[in-house]
Amino acid sequence: MKNGFTRRGLFKGIASAALTPAFLPVAALAQSGEKPWWLGNGMPQEGKGTPKIASAINLRDGVTDHEIRGVTEIGVTHVLSGGPALPWEADKLKATVDQLKAGGVSLGNLMINGFPNTIYGKPGRDEEIDKVSQSIQAAGKAGIPVVEYNFYAHRAMEGYFEETGRGGAGLTGSDYDRMKDLPPLPNEGAHNLDEIWANITYFLKAVVPVAEKANVRLALHPNDPPYPMSRGSQQIMGTLAGWKHLIEIVDSPSNGITFDCGVTIEMGEDPVEVCHYFGSRDRINHMHYRNPHVMKPYVQYVEGFIDEGDVNMLAVMRELLKVNYTHELYPEHPRGIDYDRERGPIRGYPGGGGYAGNLFDIAYAKAMLQAALILERS
Repeated sequence: MKNGFTRRGLFKGIASAALTPAFLPVAALAQSGEKPWWLGNGMPQEGKGTPKIASAINLRDGVTDHEIRGVTEIGVTHVLSGGPALPWEADKLKATVDQLKAGGVSLGNLMINGFPNTIYGKPGRDEEIDKVSQSIQAAGKAGIPVVEYNFYAHRAMEGYFEETGRGGAGLTGSDYDRMKDLPPLPNEGAHNLDEIWANITYFLKAVVPVAEKANVRLALHPNDPPYPMSRGSQQIMGTLAGWKHLIEIVDSPSNGITFDCGVTIEMGEDPVEVCHYFGSRDRINHMHYRNPHVMKPYVQYVEGFIDEGDVNMLAVMRELLKVNYTHELYPEHPRGIDYDRERGPIRGYPGGGGYAGNLFDIAYAKAMLQAALILERS
């Protein structure tokens, strides 16, 4: 797998950078009249022209000081959350946005769900699509720039299991063999690619024009895990070809993807190249920043700590800057460490973690952003 990074290239780059003015002695720079970018300026920071490192926030009980402090204390000012039941109401969303803003936090992404008839092409989908359209309009009126969604025929979470990582920490393993023979569920049925592509085409042609008028971007998350079959159903977003086809159905910045560099490597693709493809077309509307180790593309991998997988996370961050990506970047899926486990049960993925694990991922992402900004200035 290509990732644009080699040890030889790293040392070559360091040697080359050592000859530039930014690395000359301060006395020599003083004689030339130049001031190094790093002198007195501190570390570069997240800003208007950079990705916005984000954390999930729990809004089920409304906005609380506890939730706001939980992100702002660790230097995060952008959040995302699951949305309420359909249809969303503009006044209620605006009240939430304003409360967060008063605490110095921006709500940049709200997840929408609750339209199964649309996914499966069943009666009642037009009513669901109308509720989704109303919700997108409400998000626009409330100033929420991105609405994220899934379009799974079935999400193959039965393939997940817990593995043990460094120091005994919990990791998330994924193996297609654990679930490949499971039958379809009665409420879902089995569906082929043509069916699901037809259903999402119907959906996108209805809602993307609404999103454009509302100044909202839609972000479809890829299939994770990207197994070839899930309880009898094929998956439209389980291949890079599928991702590319999605943005061709309706050619609009409002019809984009959640670029997940972790899923990209799970499929055996180059995250930097894929980032460039979608970022240069302005079709990355949200970003998941994580780092699995892949044993066999599509079907077997382990998601461990963000610093030890197969993705060159710095190269991905540098590419996001190159394509001028300025939306939220979410370092998701924290690992299961004792600090969190001792404080209560952990929900979510096997081997997953909580607040302290999330803090580790966010700190790592902030360091990668600062390193990428330093390299851009050098």
